[in-house]
Amino acid sequence: MARAENKETAGPAARMAAAVAKRLRLKKGWTQEQSGARMGYTGAAISAMECLSQPVSDEMLVKLEEVLGDGTGIFEEMRELVRLEKLPEQFRGYAPIEQKAVSLCLYASHVVHGLFQTETYARALIAGGYPEPTPERVEELVVGRMARKALLDRKPPCEIELVLDESVLRRPIGSEEITREQLAHLVECARRRNVNLQVLPLNAGLGGEYAGARGELNLVETPAHDRVTFLEIQGESLLITERAKVSTHMQRYAKIRAQALDPRGSLGLIEQLAGELR
Repeated sequence: MARAENKETAGPAARMAAAVAKRLRLKKGWTQEQSGARMGYTGAAISAMECLSQPVSDEMLVKLEEVLGDGTGIFEEMRELVRLEKLPEQFRGYAPIEQKAVSLCLYASHVVHGLFQTETYARALIAGGYPEPTPERVEELVVGRMARKALLDRKPPCEIELVLDESVLRRPIGSEEITREQLAHLVECARRRNVNLQVLPLNAGLGGEYAGARGELNLVETPAHDRVTFLEIQGESLLITERAKVSTHMQRYAKIRAQALDPRGSLGLIEQLAGELR
């Protein structure tokens, strides 16, 4: 829904996309209605995009490239920038680092890590958040989260280690069907050559030591082979580059991984839980 306040909050990338779209439309001599008809939108939707009362969507950028881009790729290049500025503020600084990572070591203790979420799981999770987001905001965040998954197929590949707390697998999100689909997706991900997926079992603390007690971890190896830690909780985030602290996080992650089931046992548990939801 178009809102006047969107004009004030629209980011630089959305403003640039609107300005370029309008300029190219006028260069072709098209009205907003004519441009919209070629793209599958109403003239009002084109007007809302150009005046920023409804900033450009990812879907509209695709259509703009097809109709106005003339093979230049200009709107395709803008898609990443627009997605980035629509991400939660606390995540924007980390998102480019994640996409360029040589390797990732991840521990998720509450829900499935965003890189491995299905679209339906992500939508249910985001829509159920607080403060309650608008439907438009939900879709923006889902698009952004799904775009992150391009990292899984990147060439050269990013090597990813993911440890999931068993409670994550047993916590239904949205519905049993959505959860079953998510578990099946994790099975597929676990079979990727660049992914090592392990499960930290619920009984990991029986020996008196529970390495996952301090919560989630995102450890990144950058293209320069430096290591950084990204932490996120309650809408706040922290990017840590201090070597001594990152070293402690790496050692803690190693203990989490050591207490986890091996990859084969982890895969078997995920398949078992997925089967129980059928």
